[in-house]
This record gives sequence, structure tokens and C-alpha cells, in this order.
Amino acid sequence: MARVYLETSFFSACVSDRTDAASVYRREQSRQWWARQRERHQLLISPEVLTELSNPVFPLADLAMKMTVEIEILPLTQEVRGVAKILVGEKVMPGPEESGDAVHVAAAIVHRVEYVLSWNVRHLANMNKLEHLRIICQRLGYMPPMITTPEVVWGT
Repeated sequence: MARVYLETSFFSACVSDRTDAASVYRREQSRQWWARQRERHQLLISPEVLTELSNPVFPLADLAMKMTVEIEILPLTQEVRGVAKILVGEKVMPGPEESGDAVHVAAAIVHRVEYVLSWNVRHLANMNKLEHLRIICQRLGYMPPMITTPEVVWGT
């Protein structure tokens, strides 16, 4: 059973009502992953996911928040905050260091999560960042998580 961190964009894709081709694809892939894979893995989120989903401008937030009810919440410890700061400082993740992408990745790193599922291909599920992330994690004594979109690893 793999430890899988679900980043905010995963939930957003699941509940999206957008009709453009890319959004429809992400919604279908995310829903299929949720239906087929969620029981096979230890699902994890952080308070950062809940904060982002509870933003009043987030469309369909209620539906997304309902999906998180039974998912384990990883604490955002000082260690997580410190790693987030390093990720921003080393330009692996964009700032700010106290929220967003850096916090998602830092939580996954510190809590030894194997996979991060995200549709954020600019900053998270970006093959160009993986080697840089691996180097920083190695220097800090951590193993980096595999950051990927839902269909890549499990082929929904």
C-alpha cells in the first residue's frame, strides 16, 4: 500500500464542471483514479490542501471538501516549514515558502510520502524539476516523492 499525497489540483479536477477538453480529461482521469485506486493506498493531505479548497473563490469547494473528510491530514511541523523554505530558496518551488506548492512538497518529503498526485504540471508534476528536487532531498537526508499526474503511474 503506497502513501499517496493528494494535492489540491487533484480534488479540483474531480469536481470541475469546466467543459474544455483538457479539463474534461483531467476530471475523467481523476475520477477514475479515485474510483479504482483510493482504497488501495494510504491517502494523505495537509492543512494546506484544506486551506486552498476552502478559499471562497474556489468553485465547487463544498464537493471537493467532502472528498477529504476521511483522508489523513499530515501536520505542518517546523520541519515541514523549514524544508519548504529551502525548496523556495533553492528555486525548486515558487514562493511563498509559507503556503502553496512548496508546503505540499515539503509535507510529502518530511512525512515520507511515496507519491504526490497533482495536475499542476508547471510547478509540481514537472519532469524538469525532478532531478533538482532529488539533489536537494539527498542533501537534506530525505527521499523525494514521485510527483506525477494520476494517469501516469496507475494508468487509469
